[in-house]
Amino acid sequence: MSLAPSIQLPAEDHIPGNKGMWAGILCEMTEFAVLFAVYFTARVFFPQEFRAGPGNLNLLAGTLNTLWMISGSYFVVNAVIAIRQNRPALSLRFLYLVFVSAAAYMMTKYLEFEWNVTHGVTGGNGAFFTVYYYLTLTHMVHVFWGMIGLGWVIFRTRGGAYTPTDHEGMESFASYWHATDLVWLIIFPLLYLLH
Repeated sequence: MSLAPSIQLPAEDHIPGNKGMWAGILCEMTEFAVLFAVYFTARVFFPQEFRAGPGNLNLLAGTLNTLWMISGSYFVVNAVIAIRQNRPALSLRFLYLVFVSAAAYMMTKYLEFEWNVTHGVTGGNGAFFTVYYYLTLTHMVHVFWGMIGLGWVIFRTRGGAYTPTDHEGMESFASYWHATDLVWLIIFPLLYLLH
């Protein structure tokens, strides 16, 4: 007999979260699809700027933010797994780690923007930098919204609202966080690596 708690697996046709959150994620993806279309259009018209642009950005900051976003996704998966195992205290610890990852992302982004200003990297320096700021600031706003949602999920988890069979709110947040992470995983190579 195993002492480990069993994982409550959702039904095979289960879609995590709720329809409202998926509508929100669709809106987020549509917004970024438009911004990526702007990126590729600008890249066609200003190829030299887009080849030179990444060399002026802080690659360490971009890499750290990629690490923070991936870490947050890892922690939120473990928070959902823990609640399915009826381990709310462990789930809460993972949710706090998501918050730490999100806060680290925001702090790194702030320091990156400070570094940019010090090194003369502004939106007025050409098409590449305009697109860079639009994409990264829009993504930053979505991370901030995620932090607000995370605060609600932490509050509900502390209050015992989620159970192994009823944790739709946590799944909704996890889905949103993964979508925001996915967007960053597209932004990072386009802006920081692709010359």
